[in-house]
Amino acid sequence: MEDARTTNPKSTIPGWRVILSDKGRLWASRVLPFTDAETDAGADRTVDADTLDELRAEVDRHEAIAREAAGRVTS
Repeated sequence: MEDARTTNPKSTIPGWRVILSDKGRLWASRVLPFTDAETDAGADRTVDADTLDELRAEVDRHEAIAREAAGRVTS
């Protein structure tokens, strides 16, 4: 049986698994963990939001934090 509320994570947010809770909240969990430096900088592997657009924005924000942290490590 298929649940109509589930989403396809590959087409929704590449590299992240998207979950719709039974309360209607969207969650995304990064498939690959961030490095320790990225996590220490504030990049969270799991984020949540009310809408898919808000969830994408939250994922983008954490990916940007990780990119910035990675740039500091290699500089």
